[in-house]
Amino acid sequence: MDFEVKGIHYEVSDNTKEHLQKKMKRLAYAEEYVMNLELSIEREKGNYNLDANLKFKWGAAAHIHLSNHDLYKGIDLIIDKLDNKITKEKEKIQEH
Repeated sequence: MDFEVKGIHYEVSDNTKEHLQKKMKRLAYAEEYVMNLELSIEREKGNYNLDANLKFKWGAAAHIHLSNHDLYKGIDLIIDKLDNKITKEKEKIQEH
């Protein structure tokens, strides 16, 4: 799985990258399902907007958006949403 993080109006610090790497371990099982995961962090008026774009190996794509005033809480929440989305997509494929 290719993983990319970019900041918009926000410089992605080493602490943020380290926190992301720690949380991404939860998604290690998805290596065989997800081709590409792009996460963008945008700072806007005291809020952080997190957008994740997923591309699955079978051609499906997904977009997840989250807004939170606390960046690290937002990262935790978006990882939870990504986990749920990957699980649902995996179940759809296994049903067929």
